[in-house]
Amino acid sequence: MLTEAIFFDTLRQGLWVATITSIPILSAALIAGVGVGLFQALTSIQEMTLTFVPKLLAIVAVFWISMSFMTRTLVDFFQNQIIPIITGG
Repeated sequence: MLTEAIFFDTLRQGLWVATITSIPILSAALIAGVGVGLFQALTSIQEMTLTFVPKLLAIVAVFWISMSFMTRTLVDFFQNQIIPIITGG
């Protein structure tokens, strides 16, 4: 039986897992954006692709590096929280 307390606790844990798994990618985008913005301010180059491409490359690189961590975190959450609720165990 799914009570409100179990539902909200699972929802809270799901939001926490989403936050933890998104931190590496968002941090890479932030650092790349600040770095490119600083570079543009110092050199007076205002090219739009200069802001997009480095951020994209940083996000892809960090995603590739942290993919196993993200997968492990999501699989653990589903195995320990979601599947027992679905099966009623």
